[in-house]
Amino acid sequence: MLRISIPSNGPSKINFSSFMNYLLPLPPKGVDIEVNNDAVLLFDNEEEVKVYTDKLKQLPGSQKKVGNEIINAIMRLTR
Repeated sequence: MLRISIPSNGPSKINFSSFMNYLLPLPPKGVDIEVNNDAVLLFDNEEEVKVYTDKLKQLPGSQKKVGNEIINAIMRLTR
């Protein structure tokens, strides 16, 4: 299992609540929450990460803005 932890105090300011507040699609294996409200995205493999980021790129309006922030956070953490 691939776990990508997005720190809530990072540049994107994304946390577990962001997924519920913006009705964002969840990764295939879901999202875990850490004690400090960090969001941990769960995937089986890197291909699922690519498919998920492609899905986020297609979001409309304010969802798209947050989706782009998630994509940027994923890219920073997986380089």
